[in-house]
Amino acid sequence: MAPPLRVLCIDDHPDIADSTAQLLRIVGFEARACYDGVSALAEAIRFLPAVCLIDLNMPGMGGDEVAVRIREQVKGLPLVLVAVTAMSNEESSDRIRAAGFDMHLIKPVNPHNLLSIVDRLWQAWRYAMPGSCQSDLPNAGGKRSGESRE
Repeated sequence: MAPPLRVLCIDDHPDIADSTAQLLRIVGFEARACYDGVSALAEAIRFLPAVCLIDLNMPGMGGDEVAVRIREQVKGLPLVLVAVTAMSNEESSDRIRAAGFDMHLIKPVNPHNLLSIVDRLWQAWRYAMPGSCQSDLPNAGGKRSGESRE
């Protein structure tokens, strides 16, 4: 059985990063929160996330620079970078494309939509893992294989 998907939530607003990580943990993902680019780079090396949810506009190191540097750090490992920003203008879209983000979500992100997206990424990640098979994917009840059915 594959381990849970690891998600790194990076936002300079601790309430957003913490609540996103907590929501993901509640439904069975392994999630951690970081509040700036420097700590996110260090945590990405230790944690080795498969998905990073990154606020684009952070003081100091912006999310676009964080994305580029995390991707460089984990060369060869599967990684999905998701830009999460309140900005939806041309400049932000250009920054997101240039940094190599895989997806773009506009704040405020609906929690149900976020869970649906991360769950689809988890399913693809599990299916792509060596030795996995269709029976390892979540069942119709939404429980991940190996979870208790209390």
